[in-house]
Amino acid sequence: MKTELEQVLDSGYKYGDISMNCSHKYIWPILRDIVIRQDLTDKRIFEIGCGNGATANMLSDLNFEVTGVDPSEQGVKVANKQFPHLHIFQGNAYEPLADKYGTFPIVISLEVVEHCFYPRKFAASFYELLSTGGVGIISTPYYGYFKNLLISLFGKWDTHFSSLWDGGHIKFFSENTLKILLSEAGFSDISFLRAGRVPPLAKSMLAVAKK
Repeated sequence: MKTELEQVLDSGYKYGDISMNCSHKYIWPILRDIVIRQDLTDKRIFEIGCGNGATANMLSDLNFEVTGVDPSEQGVKVANKQFPHLHIFQGNAYEPLADKYGTFPIVISLEVVEHCFYPRKFAASFYELLSTGGVGIISTPYYGYFKNLLISLFGKWDTHFSSLWDGGHIKFFSENTLKILLSEAGFSDISFLRAGRVPPLAKSMLAVAKK
């Protein structure tokens, strides 16, 4: 039987094919550059919230062995059917993932943490999945003073923070609040990159941190 969290997330995300969603299209080029710059002999990556496996498959094309979990039963079925070379399983960030899958030199999670009721549990699980010296990469929608100001000036809060989206965004991070979350979990050397639009109005941000 699905947990309440899995029911909520599955209701909001339908995966009929293997295409990337709009956010991953501008996040992927930055993620790719970060990943290929890592000097690794152990080329394994774990993805929390892998959806239909689209990003995991592109990471595989970079010669990484990719393991991932997602709470969406539909997404996992699509991923396993289309990308049998990937290791995709049903699961979520609140589970003891490191106990089940071990640790990895790179762990990523794209546009997931903003959906989490318990972001500290997410961050703890993310941290535990990383090998010592490993690199974690998290993306989430960006919020900052100028962007928030423009949303207010143009009266876009109802559409931007839609209350009618099942399984939608419930947390809204700035660089400062995401850095606090990751620091509390034990991460160090935390840096940020922004994706989509000009930096003050960025659609998303990527946090890169080390264990």
